[in-house]
Amino acid sequence: MLFSTDVEKLSQAEAQEELAALAALLARANVAYHGQDDPIMTDAQFDALRRRNTQIEARFPELIHAQSPSLQVGAPAADGFSKAKHAVAMLSLSNAFDPADVEEFDTRIRRYLGLDAQQALAYTAEPKIDGLSLSLRYEDGRLVLAATRGDGSTGENVTANARTIGDIPHQLSNAPAVLEVRGEVYMSHQDFAALNQRQDAAGGKTFANPRNAAAGSLRQLDATITRARPLRFFAYAWGALSEPLAKTQMGAIARLEAFGFKVNPLTKLCDGPDELISHYNKIDEMRADLGYDIDGVVYKVDALDLQARLGFRSTTPRWAIAHKFAAELAWTRLEAIDIQVGRTGALSPVARLAPVTVGGVVVSNATLHNEDYIAGRDSKGAAIRDGKDIRVGDWVQVYRAGDVIPKIADVDLGKRPAGAAPFVFPAQCPQCGSDAIRDEGDAVRRCLGGMACPAQAVEKLKHFVSRGAFDIDGLGAKQVEQFHADGWIREPADIFELRARYGSGLQQLKNREGWGDKSATKLFDAIDAKRNIPLARLIFALGMRHVGQAASGLLALHYGSWEHLCKSVDQAQDRGGESWQDLIGVDGVGAVLAGSLVASMTQPAERAAIDRLVRHLDIETATQPDTQNSPVAGKTVVFTGTLERMTRAEAKARAERLGAKVAGSVSAKTDILIAGPGAGSKAKKAADLGVKTLDEDAWLALIEGL
Repeated sequence: MLFSTDVEKLSQAEAQEELAALAALLARANVAYHGQDDPIMTDAQFDALRRRNTQIEARFPELIHAQSPSLQVGAPAADGFSKAKHAVAMLSLSNAFDPADVEEFDTRIRRYLGLDAQQALAYTAEPKIDGLSLSLRYEDGRLVLAATRGDGSTGENVTANARTIGDIPHQLSNAPAVLEVRGEVYMSHQDFAALNQRQDAAGGKTFANPRNAAAGSLRQLDATITRARPLRFFAYAWGALSEPLAKTQMGAIARLEAFGFKVNPLTKLCDGPDELISHYNKIDEMRADLGYDIDGVVYKVDALDLQARLGFRSTTPRWAIAHKFAAELAWTRLEAIDIQVGRTGALSPVARLAPVTVGGVVVSNATLHNEDYIAGRDSKGAAIRDGKDIRVGDWVQVYRAGDVIPKIADVDLGKRPAGAAPFVFPAQCPQCGSDAIRDEGDAVRRCLGGMACPAQAVEKLKHFVSRGAFDIDGLGAKQVEQFHADGWIREPADIFELRARYGSGLQQLKNREGWGDKSATKLFDAIDAKRNIPLARLIFALGMRHVGQAASGLLALHYGSWEHLCKSVDQAQDRGGESWQDLIGVDGVGAVLAGSLVASMTQPAERAAIDRLVRHLDIETATQPDTQNSPVAGKTVVFTGTLERMTRAEAKARAERLGAKVAGSVSAKTDILIAGPGAGSKAKKAADLGVKTLDEDAWLALIEGL
């Protein structure tokens, strides 16, 4: 049977028909080859049909079915995993590290909801599994898609691999028409040890810890490898739903268990922070005997209607927090202190350690923060570690902050070598020799070399192509370093000139190690595909100090277009005019961030480089939420005084959902001031400017039903 139509030209119906034909044909071939020793096709023909099946499934992941050849006999995907966009973002959690943080979490929740300390507020507490997050989408009870977290909005399509995990049902009964189940893929201690023994005996790769083993196993391109790995799955949350699971978190977890998912038996309903901390301590005591790794306990508001009211910050839900376990400690020798230069010119000291295992992970490097930290003092000059400085040759205590980032906790002066000298922090950049200065009030010393500093240039370029920025397939940190060292790219604009500058680009690139005609062509095509870029991604990709992803999104929504942003930033240079006030009035953008934005975009050399880049791009205008029926869409509102029917935070979040821009101060651009009792100078200024002023009742009447 011949399949001549290009995969990219197949309709969904044609793809579904072809997949069914391929499944039948390859099943016959498998039976003939493995069961009857009488092949009906050559190995080359069989492999060609398998590749065709894989390519179609990569383009139409929703069509993968239980009889797919890719599930019967695993086969590598030709070009890795396809991408899967999450219908509901998979966000991370904010962290708590001690009981005071948990108390503060409860206080914030109550303040937001307008609850006093005596009113009941239930939470759930569950172990935080140290594994790989996975989202499972079921439609009409059938598993149609499994995706990793990825960057929160887009993950890897690992459906074929997820189907090999025994804890994941392929079919559900009495489930909503659409159900996205979220949970954690993990590996038990016993299974992990056995896997490493098998890997070692076979001369294969061994894993540092169960989490890495689980992640590596789920991301295998060959599903038969995943099938052979002892992976498990705990369900604990959900994404898109066609109908609610329950009214509470505990009720929803019970529904997931009824569907056939394994849920953690240590999940408990708790009344307030005292019970949360008590359960945390209980789980901590049991930790060593659980048989799998956990790194904390997650607390969630139990009532789902309250979760909906609380909503989300830019990257985390307000209604949940992860209470991390105390870091594990270990002692080792500090062998060297290296200085790294980041994309903003920051000189960051890194401790090079004699390798030591901390919390199941081999650690050989640790952050030293800045020169004050090395000297044994904080940014205000107060002593830390009892004033003990850190020197090369010292015996140091290492811990993993939040069980992730290695840091130095203490120094054993009794083991300090006799000749150990105090560390002298460099006043010149170790990369380019430029002066490295420390501004007053800043804890960090920074190189003044700018793009002339190779370290800054390379780090800025790495950031530019990173996942949250331009995310160019085939152009990662390794390739950036290689191309920069060879003089191919010095600034972001050079990336988009590669094909034109080197003719077809193929001859010079394909002769390099690791490159050929196909990979070179794919790289240049991937670069061209990113000439169209959303405004928020472009702002973030520029790598300006203090301007992260959340701030980039706020700026994009506020200004809408690149042209408007540039014009406004140029006009804001005086730091006192209307454009500056408008910029710092964007909720979530303060004077420090605004100053960094203006300084970066108006510095002549930097602006020239940005302008050269933009000439290669088609920048998408940022669109506001769908607020067609909202009477406040596009309007700038300010809240002042005391609100009595909802908290200030809740009012602000609701206004933003309706498409309004919430500012922190009144200006000529303010459309509505919502003034509660106790309104002061803002109400007076609004009256002077003729700004429409509403009390809380009038505001709620205006947005009633929305």
